[in-house]
Amino acid sequence: MLDRHAVGRSTPPTLNEVEKGAIRRFAESVGDFNPVHYDEEYAKASGFPSVLAPATFPASFHTGVDLRELLGVPVRSLLSAEMSIEYERPICAGDRILVSARVAEVQERVGPAGKMEVATLEEEGRDEKGVLIYRARKSYLVRPKEGA
Repeated sequence: MLDRHAVGRSTPPTLNEVEKGAIRRFAESVGDFNPVHYDEEYAKASGFPSVLAPATFPASFHTGVDLRELLGVPVRSLLSAEMSIEYERPICAGDRILVSARVAEVQERVGPAGKMEVATLEEEGRDEKGVLIYRARKSYLVRPKEGA
């Protein structure tokens, strides 16, 4: 069961360094074989300072806190439901991004399988000068206890 008092809890900014190899592996894992993610010369010729991260790359960033602790739920109880990302600028290899998250909502919804709890987190990624790079909104479903 979600901690209803979790709304407003936040994580301190955590540094995420964007590396070429991480971009390549992420692009491969999502089946995106655009050379802008693999070939630095191609990316530069396309107007980027280095290889470009795929659009969903912020899903790989770490906030420095276990989300289960932040939300007050047990291990193996969170399922990623959806994510939306708004960019102020592209993310490229070499970027150093400070990521923080805040619990925006905790609610109960009724779905085909019955009642379920949903937690929504808002995440921000900023450069070391504090300039916003992206905002993300992530929703998680909480698995009900067995037998509930």
